[in-house]
Amino acid sequence: MTDSPLANQISGNVLFYKQPEPLTPEHHSGLGVKRVDHPFAFVQGSHIVPLTVGEFAPAALSYPIVFVGEPKTPLAVMGLRQGENLYMTPQGDFRPDVYIPGYVRRYPFIYANEQGSDRMILCVDRQADFVTDKFDVAFFEDGKPTEYTQNCVKFCNDFETERQRTTSFVQLLEENDLFDQRTANFTPRNPDGSAGQPQKIADYFAVSEEKLAKLSQKKLAELRDNGALGQIYAHLNSLLGWDRLIAVAMDQAARQPAAANA
Repeated sequence: MTDSPLANQISGNVLFYKQPEPLTPEHHSGLGVKRVDHPFAFVQGSHIVPLTVGEFAPAALSYPIVFVGEPKTPLAVMGLRQGENLYMTPQGDFRPDVYIPGYVRRYPFIYANEQGSDRMILCVDRQADFVTDKFDVAFFEDGKPTEYTQNCVKFCNDFETERQRTTSFVQLLEENDLFDQRTANFTPRNPDGSAGQPQKIADYFAVSEEKLAKLSQKKLAELRDNGALGQIYAHLNSLLGWDRLIAVAMDQAARQPAAANA
């Protein structure tokens, strides 16, 4: 739903990017990236991260995968409320047992549409903490992209291809009327162990197993042959992760008073 808390967080500016600007040797020849101990610390304040369809299978082992907003953007859900990421350590590292989405790994680079044309231009977030003139690895040498920058360009090209494939995947689900609106809730425990007031986590879209089962054998075979059926089942299996996510949240909440009294 468009008024979902999940949808609200990704509307407007692009998530995580504060000052993206076209990467050019004229403006960035004296810049590069420095090595930092916690390169993904910028994700700590986000409870959702966009996914591409090719990531559904590995991401499903870690997070619920939902679709939100009018474009039905696929997201990995990493927390129950804004500003809370349950899959990161207090120091700003992802837990070693979870999948790190490509959207996160491509940062601080991103492709943007050039105004007045269909051309995509590579941008860098100038306000990223590790983009600096006191770098360990430069963006350019003698006016040419370094090997590091070339590798980042390739990664962004691959990501853009996957992003377009994801758009096609979502369109395919819509064409077959496979989406349902869902609400995720959880019931916290009171200090005395009784059930507390139920709380809504999010409104979102998910594939309806009932609608999927009603598709013709021919249509199901088409979805199987083009790989969409496997991605659909990865998404459906991921929704079992809501219980795991709630359990992690409750465990962390229980540990906080103990830590405060230590």
